[in-house]
Amino acid sequence: MIKLPELLAPAGTLDAFKTAILYGADAIYAGLPGFSMRARAKITTDEVKAGIDLAHAAGKKVYLAFNLFAHDFEYVNLPRVSETIRYLQPDALIVSDPGIVMWVRENHPDMPIHISTQANICSSRSVKFWQAAGAKLCVLAREVTHNEFKAIRAACPDVGLEIFVHGAMCMSYSGRCLLSNFVTGRPANRGACAQLCRWKYDVVLRERESGLEMPLEEDSRGAYIMNSKDLCLMPRLADVVAAGPDSLKIEGRNRSEYYVGSVVHAYRCALDAYAASPDTFDPAPFMADLDVLETRGYTTAFFDGPVGPDAHDYDTTRSTSMYHAAGVITGVDAASITLELRNEIKAGDEITFILPHIMDKVCVTLPRLINAATGADVPKMAAGQRNSIIIPREWILSPHTDKLAPYVLAYKRK
Repeated sequence: MIKLPELLAPAGTLDAFKTAILYGADAIYAGLPGFSMRARAKITTDEVKAGIDLAHAAGKKVYLAFNLFAHDFEYVNLPRVSETIRYLQPDALIVSDPGIVMWVRENHPDMPIHISTQANICSSRSVKFWQAAGAKLCVLAREVTHNEFKAIRAACPDVGLEIFVHGAMCMSYSGRCLLSNFVTGRPANRGACAQLCRWKYDVVLRERESGLEMPLEEDSRGAYIMNSKDLCLMPRLADVVAAGPDSLKIEGRNRSEYYVGSVVHAYRCALDAYAASPDTFDPAPFMADLDVLETRGYTTAFFDGPVGPDAHDYDTTRSTSMYHAAGVITGVDAASITLELRNEIKAGDEITFILPHIMDKVCVTLPRLINAATGADVPKMAAGQRNSIIIPREWILSPHTDKLAPYVLAYKRK
């Protein structure tokens, strides 16, 4: 029987915890509020605790990101952090600072340590260093190629190795960017990144002596000069799994529950299909599911070596997808389904439900819209303020209606 790697999902909200669990993540990672790379994530300590309790009840693990690079003055606050860690009871801490590693070993000696991608681990020697320092698992830098990973795996057979398979790429080295802090005062390493790599730039030549400024004409490839496409290793998933990673990580703690659930669903179904028949595995249907998501386009990045110009989109940062989130089911009964909206819906729209653990979809065209709050028919309804619609079950012609449950997601054409 094939041993699959753990599928690790992000959670920046309690809803993301719930959808990650529903759609088949093996483990979830969340931020330790105020002390991680996603310090701006909208999740409280009590919500993280609720998410951890839900995950543990479902047999899933939860890892807390504690991957800041700490200054001396911040160690004064760490006794309070200790109390939070004991309250939350995570399965591991994700850290990057050697000083924090020492602090965890001294104050939480039984807590497993995972070394963050922020530590820029690109070699077997670095893996062995962190293993000697007490790490149970190392998250390799995105810059590690597939052949390099196989060499690291062979040299380090007795320590966990984790790689990113999906999500945003950073123009800096494994996310260690100075631009955001320098230009806007928002430190990328504290989760406040202003994403300057997504901005549109005008290039100007300034003549030193006269002070005259002259714009340099750019062609259509010159405006978004640092805008990377999103990482997606689905097309190479068979090679990834065969190389023996322990964990496959999805980026996105600042993403919506729709993104988290959709990506987890695609990779869960793909991994299970590979395990059932590795010789005939075809990533195409699962790739089609990922194409529905709003994305800047996909790249396999450093998988085969140095990236080329096709890894960037120099024209725009807009999504290449023709679809976006429709909503999430918040209630079901014998007669109807309640869908809380995430984008505007109009009468006549077709929405598609993403079913957990199977590739079949449930599609329904809405002949009219029923306002869940009033029961009245409306021609259209915007998202926000928990706006919801009622969908009578008699409109849904599918053998899988039993899988339409709370937290099931739906999408529609833009």
